[in-house]
Amino acid sequence: MTKQPVSVNGVVRWKDVGMADEVHTETRESKVGVLRQEIGEVLRSVRQRQGRTLREVSHSARVSLGYLSEVERGQKEASSELLASICTALEIPMSQMLREVADRLAYAEGNYIPDTVPSELTEEFTREVRQLRGGTAAGAH
Repeated sequence: MTKQPVSVNGVVRWKDVGMADEVHTETRESKVGVLRQEIGEVLRSVRQRQGRTLREVSHSARVSLGYLSEVERGQKEASSELLASICTALEIPMSQMLREVADRLAYAEGNYIPDTVPSELTEEFTREVRQLRGGTAAGAH
């Protein structure tokens, strides 16, 4: 039995080479995401979908370009205040960002439960909300 250095999240650990249960443990560890990495990936994904640069978002969020880059790469743990500022700059509710992070973590853990609301109900609800908003504005006149 030989030992081999393995780096997990920047921490070097010594693992026995050739043991089946050790390989299984390593696979399980890599499958479950680290929260800061998932947050970073979601923030980057949102920014890229919007076609915005790191520079634009960092300026709007009032955070340094380098720090925002490290947050997106999952290298820095962002405070709740910083996350709020970044979400505001990206014009998305923090709850939406956290929901996407939670979904990604649940999927990685094998606990993902898909949304079971039928699309026709979602569409009906959306229409009703739009009518109420339009009706309230029309009724106010």
